[in-house]
Amino acid sequence: MLKVWGRRSSANVQKVLWLVGELGLPHTHVPAGGEFGGLDEPAFRAMNPHGKVPVVDDGGVVVWESHAILRYLAATYGEGRFWAANPAARAPIDGWMDWAQTALQPAFLSGVFWGWYRTPESQRDAAAVARALEQTFACLTQVDRQLADRPFVGGETLSLADIAIGAHLYRYSELEIDRPDLPRLASWYGRLTDRAAYREHVMIPFGELKGRLAF
Repeated sequence: MLKVWGRRSSANVQKVLWLVGELGLPHTHVPAGGEFGGLDEPAFRAMNPHGKVPVVDDGGVVVWESHAILRYLAATYGEGRFWAANPAARAPIDGWMDWAQTALQPAFLSGVFWGWYRTPESQRDAAAVARALEQTFACLTQVDRQLADRPFVGGETLSLADIAIGAHLYRYSELEIDRPDLPRLASWYGRLTDRAAYREHVMIPFGELKGRLAF
């Protein structure tokens, strides 16, 4: 059976569990990281020498890094739904996935969520947070434009691009920050929240992380 290591409040773990839910894969979740610890244990380091979650073990096949895991699960279990046989069809999805990790995630997850929400007020760098908010809004404006003629980022159906980007939308929508009016993004987020797997694995309260830099 598929095993998934990580804490449910981790955005990168949520991406993996969301896809697992969409695919209906039987799995075991192993709490790890944060308050659960275990990342420096020799057995865990043997799976991921970098000591980070998520990690999956699929019958002896061990994969780490969230987007590598998404691609592995899609190729193994989601052919025709989450994994196109044609590389040309996969390329734009890969592009949005990499963009989510190199542009959106540094701006929102590192800059806003960590820089503002997870940093105690007395330690915040207000100027850096303001820049991160501006970058986040610019990124999400790009997504809003992409959704002008389609219900999902990659087209007519949910794809890995939606998962890589959409896993951050619950936190973004719940934070007490001013947000620009992006109607297509809002409609897309509504479609995500209609999905049972999204509600189960992404829409998880994160209050225990407020003002907490320990993990």
